[in-house]
Amino acid sequence: MSEWLDDEAGPVVRPYALTRGRTRASREGFELIAIIATAATSQFAPAGAGPEHIAILEMCVRPLSVAEVSAKMKLPLGVVRVLLGDLLDHGLIAVRRPEPDNRLPNERLLKEVLNGLQAL
Repeated sequence: MSEWLDDEAGPVVRPYALTRGRTRASREGFELIAIIATAATSQFAPAGAGPEHIAILEMCVRPLSVAEVSAKMKLPLGVVRVLLGDLLDHGLIAVRRPEPDNRLPNERLLKEVLNGLQAL
């Protein structure tokens, strides 16, 4: 076991080993600010779930953003997105995606910006 642990570097497990070589999530939509929550139906982890999957399920009992999950897991964002895709495929998490902001700025705001720029 000691060959897999380096006191300075931590566990020596490459990120692609955690995702079984996959580099993309099975689904899209895991923006940095998307909120992840453990689904009420997630009583059991699926067969083949790794400790990282289980850690995410336990962590997201209290909803967190994708960025927070990545930071708390100390894993690259791409790896976390693949793991989240696995959990979503099994219905173990719920994802609340950010609302697209399709509103155009109003005329008053544009005038204020223009006035501010002219004042410079």
